[in-house]
Amino acid sequence: MREVNVTDLRSHLPAYLGEVQSGEELLVTSRGKVIARIVPARDEQAAARERLVELRSRCLVGDVVSPLEEPWEVQR
Repeated sequence: MREVNVTDLRSHLPAYLGEVQSGEELLVTSRGKVIARIVPARDEQAAARERLVELRSRCLVGDVVSPLEEPWEVQR
């Protein structure tokens, strides 16, 4: 993660946005304090799909449709 001053960011915005587009994160500073973070956009749908694929390898879902041998107690 790189730090860049607001004034420098304004002067060279296209170059910094190119860096962000290639995957780098930028911390924007003003008077030495971090005021913002610029991160590359990510495809939320693809990220969710990757998480599901990862979870599928670790989880086991049994038969949730067939009736149980024991009767259920239901409050009416």
